Amino acid sequence: MLKEKTIHELAKESPDKTYVELEAQEALANALEVNESHQKLNGKLQERLTELEQENIELHADNIKLARQIEDKLDQLRKAGM
Repeated sequence: MLKEKTIHELAKESPDKTYVELEAQEALANALEVNESHQKLNGKLQERLTELEQENIELHADNIKLARQIEDKLDQLRKAGM
């Protein structure tokens, strides 16, 4: 992360800009930094979401297999007269 420049430092670098322009420049720099941070976090969240969706698919498939096994066992018990 770059060191943030104060309004005073920006004024020295750009003496032709008004205070309002310098504030806007500073606000834009801050907004861009926040945006970059949010994009990184969103990327991590998307990766985690994908992992959880895949895990959910696998668990659903396992549940279907278990339900079939239970049905098969119940059918066997019914045929055996229980």
